[in-house]
Amino acid sequence: MFDQDFLNREYNNRALVPEYADIFARWAERSARTRSSMICYLDRKYGPGEGETLDIFPARKGDGTCLMFIHGGYWRSLDKGDFSYLAPALVDAGISLVSVNYDLCPRVSIEQIVQQMLRASSWLWNHAEDYGMDQDRLYVAGHSAGAHLAAMMLAALWPVYDKGLPRDLFKGGVAVSGIYDLRPLVHVDSVKSDLRLDEAAALKVSPAFLPLASRTPVVSAVGGLESSEFKRQNRLLAERWRSAVTDVPMPGCNHFTVVDALADRNSTLFQAVRKMMKLDR
Repeated sequence: MFDQDFLNREYNNRALVPEYADIFARWAERSARTRSSMICYLDRKYGPGEGETLDIFPARKGDGTCLMFIHGGYWRSLDKGDFSYLAPALVDAGISLVSVNYDLCPRVSIEQIVQQMLRASSWLWNHAEDYGMDQDRLYVAGHSAGAHLAAMMLAALWPVYDKGLPRDLFKGGVAVSGIYDLRPLVHVDSVKSDLRLDEAAALKVSPAFLPLASRTPVVSAVGGLESSEFKRQNRLLAERWRSAVTDVPMPGCNHFTVVDALADRNSTLFQAVRKMMKLDR
C-alpha cells in the first residue's frame, strides 16, 4: 500500500524548494550569457517533432569527448536552453556539450519522449564528426526526468533500434537526481494528470527494471537535502546496476542546485565525470 500524503510530499520538489523560481531565473540568465559569448549551433533538428531540437557547444580542444545532456522538469516543463550554462566548464575541460529538447507531457507520453531521445542519440552518433566530436567518445547525462531518460538510453538495444549503431553507443552515463521506478508517480497528485501513467505504462519505462545494454560506467548523484524518495530512487539504480554505478555524495544540495555541480570544474561530481571519461590522467 502507498501513503498518498507521503508520495505527494516526497515527489513535489517545487514545494520542497520554495526558492526554485530564483534558481530557474539564475539558470536562464547564465544560459543566455553563455549562448551570447560562446561558439554554439542552436536548434539543430534531430527529428520531425516540434520539440526535437538540440544545441551544440563544441570543444575546440581535447579528444572529441561529448556529453549529451537531457534536461528535467517532470517531462512536462523546462527547456534545453535553461542549461546552456553547463557549457563553459565542460568546453574548457575539452568536453563538447549537446543539450537536447523533447516534446512535453501531456502533449506526448513519456514513452514517446523516450522514442525522441532514441532519435536524438542516433542523430548525434551519425553527426558527431561534423562538429569535431568522436563517435567513440559519446556520453549521456541527465537531471531529474532527464536522468530517467539518460538511464533509458543506457538500457537501449541500439543495434535492434538501428542495425548500423554500435551496442555501446554511449560509453558512459551521468544520472543526477533521477526517478528510475516510475510507479509511484501514478499516485502523485501534482503530476499524474500530465503524465497519464498507469502501473503497466510506468513499469514499461522504468530503467530500474531494465538491464544495462553494455558494460558502461555510470556516475550517479542525489542532493543531500533531497527527499527520502529521491534518495531511495538513487539507491535503487545503484542496486540494480550494481557493477556499473559510482555514487557521488552531494551534501548541502537540493533537487535543483545539485545539477550546478556539472558547471563547476572543482566539484566532486565534475571530477567524477572526468574520471569516468578518462580525462583525469
